Amino acid sequence: MRGLLRGRRPGLWLAVAVLAVLVLAAVVPGLFSGQDPLAVDSAQTLRPPSAAHLLGTDENGRDVLARIVHGTRTSLLLGFGAIAIALAFGGLLGLAAGLGNKIIENVIMRLSDIGLAFPELLLALVVITVAGGGTANAVLAIGVANIPSYARLVRAQTLAVRSSSYVEAAHALGLPGPRVVLRHVLPNAVKPVLILATIGVGTALVAGSALSFLGLGTPPPEPEWGSMLSTARNFISRAWWYGVFPGAAITLTVISVTVVGRALRLRSEGRTW
Repeated sequence: MRGLLRGRRPGLWLAVAVLAVLVLAAVVPGLFSGQDPLAVDSAQTLRPPSAAHLLGTDENGRDVLARIVHGTRTSLLLGFGAIAIALAFGGLLGLAAGLGNKIIENVIMRLSDIGLAFPELLLALVVITVAGGGTANAVLAIGVANIPSYARLVRAQTLAVRSSSYVEAAHALGLPGPRVVLRHVLPNAVKPVLILATIGVGTALVAGSALSFLGLGTPPPEPEWGSMLSTARNFISRAWWYGVFPGAAITLTVISVTVVGRALRLRSEGRTW
């Protein structure tokens, strides 16, 4: 990371700073807001930003800043958790397809083709409809929807690494197959995919917010950026702050993750930012 941030890259520095603040807000939300995100105050409904409520209040008098801060953990969980699931299962399937025989490869790839035939959000909607709503099921649904993509990516990387000279040399030296896979194939096949997955976190976060917006993700009154947007649309004409700030949080997070992911990809390719 030190090498990544070396030089004049104000956009990258800003993106890393934003992500650091978001992680801190997810771990210690009290640092940014001391108010209860679930506390209802009927005398303070839909109040504009003020000294008492920096980002205003919602239709129940709840502090918007507190709800955004406390919703950071759930929103980040939707993004990072879903990609972790996709990487774990997609990675295993991709390795099996890249290292297995033709039958195994064909079965896994045909199943991946079926999954890729549907838009990821549509596939996530199908999964969450079957599994039921809620944060955990939203993470699972988005993760499952992304498995085919990562299975294909890992398979392609595995095939490329498998035919490389250093892997062939390891086999020629008589190293056991499992040792070659764990020491040479797996690290070199997964590393490029991990970098691409960083960018994928932003897409997964948007998908999670979309599910919550549709009422299939985090249930109210728990704070989550997508569900806040869903409720705010009913008051957008008289409470602009209610929808603008959660939307800005989503946008800023996605841009920051994408900037960092792009910088990592360029560095892995030997190019500068």
